Amino acid sequence: MALNQIKLQATEAVSVDSGGAVSSDVTLVEKMLYIGVAGNVKVDAADLGTGVVFVAVAAGSILPVKVNKIYATGTTAQDIVALS
Repeated sequence: MALNQIKLQATEAVSVDSGGAVSSDVTLVEKMLYIGVAGNVKVDAADLGTGVVFVAVAAGSILPVKVNKIYATGTTAQDIVALS
């Protein structure tokens, strides 16, 4: 394993959206997000600030960012799972 690799392991998971899309703002404290369907993800992140938009997040990817809030408006990605 390369020295610059980060090992991430979740012990809990919860679905963030119902019916695939985020229908209302979601408040949470999670270490990372799994993105099932590609799109933008707008969040409040612990150390990055409020209203941060991750653009064109690929399907099947994990955002290793501590998230406090996911916005319904501005988030087009779907089937999001919060991991902690």
